[in-house]
Amino acid sequence: MTDLRTQLQGLWLPLVTPFRDRELDEPSLRRLVRHYASRQVDGLILAATSGEGLALRADELERLVATVHAELAAGHRRLPICLGLSGASTAKMLDTLDETAAWPIDGYLISSPYYSRPSQRGLLAHFGALADHASRLIVLYNIPYRSAVNLANATLLRLAEHPNIAGLKDCCADRAQSIDLIRTRPAGFRVLAGEDAQYFEALDDGADGAILLSAHIETDTFASVRTLLRAGDHDAAFARWQSVAKLTRLLFTEPSPAPAKYWLARTGLIERAEVRSPMVEVSAELAARLDREIQRRTTSSQTAGLVNAR
Repeated sequence: MTDLRTQLQGLWLPLVTPFRDRELDEPSLRRLVRHYASRQVDGLILAATSGEGLALRADELERLVATVHAELAAGHRRLPICLGLSGASTAKMLDTLDETAAWPIDGYLISSPYYSRPSQRGLLAHFGALADHASRLIVLYNIPYRSAVNLANATLLRLAEHPNIAGLKDCCADRAQSIDLIRTRPAGFRVLAGEDAQYFEALDDGADGAILLSAHIETDTFASVRTLLRAGDHDAAFARWQSVAKLTRLLFTEPSPAPAKYWLARTGLIERAEVRSPMVEVSAELAARLDREIQRRTTSSQTAGLVNAR
């Protein structure tokens, strides 16, 4: 295990879960892990929204974690791993923490309870109970448009004082709220952006990094945006961001992770673009748009390679 509190920064990838014939596709999963372990990625999130965690059986979830851990160990790259969890029952979530306590993970990414819409006092009690109980550090996940409840900054600041809560994946979709939290958070509490299309502005506002589905593609370009900003080269960072900004919108044209899985299948990183119901694969119209963009980027990369070789 690693010190998640210090490693919770930079570019984290919410890894997609590849399927084949309605089963976990372990060869594709291993290929994904090898690929991204060689890129500028600082950590992995497993079985969160992008990983279709709610569609995984308990045995598949454990196999997913074990496979990723084993592949990283075989490649001698130690990336921290967080397991994505969500649920509307505090008691059931406590049971899940017990069931996963011995797994080879470094922490949990836990979203607000969905559907039940608890009050701020309820959210404080829920996350406090989980943090008291968990054997690993917790990263909170605030995503009101999925959970139907917003973790207010006053609540977040109280939770941030808990020794077992390391940070936040911020998808509140309110830039003023995000900036206020970044300015008032206690030392050591990390804030990672979770809205792909707002990646640049979040880093510019002081976020410690991001968890981005879009970084499955052009991974090193996304990483370089933060590197350049931290070096003080704002113009170069913005130029890099502009080269992928439209990509973030394209990959969310239809429900995620279907578009990203289509791209990864077309470029050979996974065998199939299969998703689990109620998700469906991309439409023919979007598939054509993705194909054109894949071709454009492939041609551009090949041209740049020829120029650099001269």
